[in-house]
Amino acid sequence: MNNLNEQHGIFKSSLGPSQILVAGFLCLILVATVLLMLPISSQSGETTNFVDALFTSTSAVCVTGLVVVNTLEHWSLFGKIIILFCIQIGGLGFMSLVSMIFVFMGKKITLKNRLIMQEAFSSNTMAGIVRFTKAVVILTFFVEGIGAFLLSFVFIPEHGFIKGVGYSIFHAISAFCNAGFDLVGSNSLTPYVGNGLVNFTIMGLIIAGGLGFCVWMDTYNMIKMKRQSAEHFTWKQAFYKMPLHTKLVWLISISLIVFGFIFFFLVEFKNPNTLGMLSFKDKLYAALFQSVSPRTAGFNTLPLADLTPASKLMTIILMFIGGSPAGTAGGVKTVTIGVLILCAISTIRGRENTEVYNRRIPIAVITRALTVVMIAITAVIAMLMILTVTESAEFMDILFEVVSAFGTVGLTLGITASLTTIGKIMIIILMFIGRLGPVTIAVALMVRQKRGKEKQSIQYPEEKVMVG
Repeated sequence: MNNLNEQHGIFKSSLGPSQILVAGFLCLILVATVLLMLPISSQSGETTNFVDALFTSTSAVCVTGLVVVNTLEHWSLFGKIIILFCIQIGGLGFMSLVSMIFVFMGKKITLKNRLIMQEAFSSNTMAGIVRFTKAVVILTFFVEGIGAFLLSFVFIPEHGFIKGVGYSIFHAISAFCNAGFDLVGSNSLTPYVGNGLVNFTIMGLIIAGGLGFCVWMDTYNMIKMKRQSAEHFTWKQAFYKMPLHTKLVWLISISLIVFGFIFFFLVEFKNPNTLGMLSFKDKLYAALFQSVSPRTAGFNTLPLADLTPASKLMTIILMFIGGSPAGTAGGVKTVTIGVLILCAISTIRGRENTEVYNRRIPIAVITRALTVVMIAITAVIAMLMILTVTESAEFMDILFEVVSAFGTVGLTLGITASLTTIGKIMIIILMFIGRLGPVTIAVALMVRQKRGKEKQSIQYPEEKVMVG
């Protein structure tokens, strides 16, 4: 019976879940590259060279937003639609959409397919994964639809009904998937720095996509439980009832947004090239947007090249951290950094265990977090060293570009289009690693550790070494 189920499954392959995810993204990138190279994809009717098409397709599938050609001016309607589809599939994951198509067609989802879906969402359990994936896909389209509806009040008066609707849908999907592609022009969303509707709609979509799908469900269940429960309890008590992961995501995400907002507001307040010439209201909008967007959307309402060095460095830090696990954002993830900070605090206090909210974080989770961060730092440093040799730009500009690519952010200080062919290829590789690497490696480590516990029968003597 199992063999029969596998024969009728979505994939017939001996590859593991991680390998299938990587192969699926590679295939999607290559198909999109070929389509973008077609003359019909460019407004000039000419073929786009392979490297530029590959860069654009990788940036779209990996929901990054870095571009070597102007999205508005270079690509035709067909090309923009291809990019939009890549963003949507890349944000949700090709396996999620394919699985849902099979579910709606009445096809059976095999055990192996469920394992792939579990890995795609970085889930700790396979229980209810199909139902969870279905809810994610439906809710994603619903949230994107609300975002597009709100943005249409701005874009339709500016561009007419048909074009305005298209612009609204494109930017809603791009924002929710944390992609950062826009159709405004070379200045991203800087023309809308004082538009409250655009600012808060885009920020809301960015945050919703970056929180992580499991956080959605936990928060929804918490609100539902509070409303339906006969026992009266406060919102604070309801918050404490949520899983530890969800509490950490909310705590760290809000803290980063608030801290970033205050930092950018104070540091850039008198900068005449950024906040200095804006009204107080627009200063608030721009500082808040600059705090939200680096994790990891790629839109900007301020000219990034004119930021102070301190603000550029803060943006780099936020891009490296990124969003939260099991969402559309990139980076090493908020909970990863949070776990390491909590571990450091526990060590400083002389505590053997890492504890928070009356819960103890397993040592296996801490070692996985440390591994993800070390791999991320290694990848960033390696690519940084290569690009400092191949490119003629300033060090800060290259560092900004490299971290933006790894974090799948899409923000740039203006050097993307002038990268050498080797530089473009390095950024392509880094975008791919940033989209799949940390998640895939973390899940793979979890499997290896479980297998290691089962197989390990010999435990060697402990010996201390000096650190610090």
